[in-house]
Amino acid sequence: MKSYVVIGIGRFGAAVAEELCSLGHEVLAIDDSEENIQRIADRVTHAVVGDAKDEAVLKSLGVRNYDCAIVAIGSDISDSVMATLILKEMGIKEIICKAQSSVHMKLLQKIGADLVVFPEHDSGVKLAHNLSSSNILNLIELSDDYSIAEISAPKHWFGKSIRELNIRVRYGINIIAVRSSGTDGVQISPQADYEVKPGDVLFAVGTHEALNISQEE
Repeated sequence: MKSYVVIGIGRFGAAVAEELCSLGHEVLAIDDSEENIQRIADRVTHAVVGDAKDEAVLKSLGVRNYDCAIVAIGSDISDSVMATLILKEMGIKEIICKAQSSVHMKLLQKIGADLVVFPEHDSGVKLAHNLSSSNILNLIELSDDYSIAEISAPKHWFGKSIRELNIRVRYGINIIAVRSSGTDGVQISPQADYEVKPGDVLFAVGTHEALNISQEE
């Protein structure tokens, strides 16, 4: 079990806090809105009304003893930055922040956030890929240029091996895993002689453009 402090209990922060608690972790939720805290109080380990920009408040709550801090403040960039700076100075082991813009993301990265997530942007990227490529089932953005995608194997790949398809050279992507139809197991780093079958789900890494694989030949 790990311990987490979630600062900012809006929709994103509340979802993270509740899910972490449901997975058996200790979760401290902090927000300056009493209404937000009351709404989540019975779904996390501890819920406190407090100003995360006040170092004394964070120290009094023992925040420095938590394994990870998640700054989910989305309404005010300055509040998010200030809370992150304080947590960094307190020596928190891991700090994850939510950004509301690319500028906000870069600023959080510069002041030492270990991981910055951009939920609205990531959701938009996933939607765009799903709309433009019917065989992309899910997308995890790794950077501005690269993603990992779950791809429903195109029909014209059926019965052909990864080597025969020359996927890396022809499409500019790498197949890192395969989940065969009708199974829950995943085959990591499939061999070059693996033959693609109907219903296969391929996990591929590549540029956003390269991952838009057409279903047609």
